[in-house]
Amino acid sequence: MSAVVVGIADCRLSAEPDTNLVTYALGSCVAVAIHDPVARVGGLLHFMLPESSIDIQKAAKNPYMFADTGIPLLFRRSYEMGAEKRRLIVRAAGGAQVMDSEGVFNIGKRNCLALRKILWRAGVMLHAETTGGQSSRSLRLEIGTGKLYCREAGLAEREMDGPRGAWKGVN
Repeated sequence: MSAVVVGIADCRLSAEPDTNLVTYALGSCVAVAIHDPVARVGGLLHFMLPESSIDIQKAAKNPYMFADTGIPLLFRRSYEMGAEKRRLIVRAAGGAQVMDSEGVFNIGKRNCLALRKILWRAGVMLHAETTGGQSSRSLRLEIGTGKLYCREAGLAEREMDGPRGAWKGVN
């Protein structure tokens, strides 16, 4: 299996069954993983901030930095690869409160709210999530199977399966 790293403010898609899309150290950032089991297309977005209006020039250079520009682009690119909206399995992780313990900026919460608002407006259901808290997370999406694995700081990698981050044990 080949691993493709998705950096901060980055997005990758693949239709190669032996590819893993991986992103590390999700603190207040949020990762959105999508997979179409029929087209066998998957994508992973790692966005930093909720709204592109705070810096239009940065958003123009890198739309993946922001939820409101990155999420729609992730979906459009997957459709170009043969995915269909009605078949997509959508999962998310991140949005923790790791560097702002007093909750002054609430970037993690704001990122999660932006994600939900964008998906709701598009009529897309979030199938599973592990968001909030105070721990960073890393994700790995297997394109061939559509399985999504999450490793929370200090814990073993587990498969995300079901609503609200229901877990399956992974050996």
